[in-house]
Amino acid sequence: MRFDIITIFPGFFEGPLDYGVLRRAREQKVVEVSVQDLRAFTHDRHQTVDDRPFGGGEGMVLKPQPILECIESMGISSREERLRPHTKESVILLSAQGRLFHQREAEELARLDRVVLICGRYEGVDERVNEYIADREISVGDFVLSGGELGAAIIVDAVSRLIPGVLGNEASTRQESFSSTVGAAQDGVPDSTCGSGGLLDYPHYTRPAEFRGWTVPEVLSSGNHEEIRRWRRRKALEKTLRNRPELLKLESLGPEDRQVVEELQQNQRGS
Repeated sequence: MRFDIITIFPGFFEGPLDYGVLRRAREQKVVEVSVQDLRAFTHDRHQTVDDRPFGGGEGMVLKPQPILECIESMGISSREERLRPHTKESVILLSAQGRLFHQREAEELARLDRVVLICGRYEGVDERVNEYIADREISVGDFVLSGGELGAAIIVDAVSRLIPGVLGNEASTRQESFSSTVGAAQDGVPDSTCGSGGLLDYPHYTRPAEFRGWTVPEVLSSGNHEEIRRWRRRKALEKTLRNRPELLKLESLGPEDRQVVEELQQNQRGS
């Protein structure tokens, strides 16, 4: 898979892309990342990429011309083609006004062949980039960053680790927070009680079994896979209810899960 990142700060990505999983994926040619300097597509001696906003207001706005010429130089398909079903390419504008980036969108992007990420800066990007050039407008959270570079790095990491061959154990991505299969299976045994995905991950423990008086739950050393599965599922529901209750959709939970959530809610009210 290939990522193209359009930015006025190409040196920013010399760090985030050179460590851990992303470095190995690039060395093994499973993932390719190309960083494009937006200023290379300007036509004045000052390499101007921004201008004042029409209608007045504070700040500067990135111009559409360098962005469009940069994308045209890539030979990527047109916006109309990218909006069709079964497309294999996407051009994404990183913006505080975009829809929130979620794990399911990361899973969707991981099935593509090529993703272009436009890093916004200053007060914003000329809206014609969103209307006529990009096919997605994405925000990585309900906060404002100085630019889209951090968001682009987050998306590259989140998507890359879902691509076959990037992680040493591909099954690990199926049991993570926000995955549609969190808690849905243990040792390959499906959990028929689980009708909902997108929960937070269950807690993890490792050796030593006792550290400064803090012990690992006994059930995890019991060897009883069914009890371990039930404990992990309950803990995933408990953590989701405590930290991200909006992720719990009771109507889509199985009867066992609903019973657990009701017990947890009663305990919360009683505490």
